[in-house]
Amino acid sequence: MTKVYSKSQLALRNGQDREEIWVAFQGKIYDVTTSKLWRNGEHYEHWAGQDLTDELKDAPHTSGVFEKFEVIGVLG
Repeated sequence: MTKVYSKSQLALRNGQDREEIWVAFQGKIYDVTTSKLWRNGEHYEHWAGQDLTDELKDAPHTSGVFEKFEVIGVLG
């Protein structure tokens, strides 16, 4: 069964206080902890612990970038 996380639970995984770094995209929550590009929870003026669905349009890459990360739950 897929685990459901709230926006406030997602916000706690922002790379600042905990070891886990998560981002949400199109309702799914991805663990980006292992990505060098998300070190300290920041990636080119974008912050972890947030839903990045609306921000992808400004990115130089497609949504396919999320395929390399594990889906750990959904945003509820």
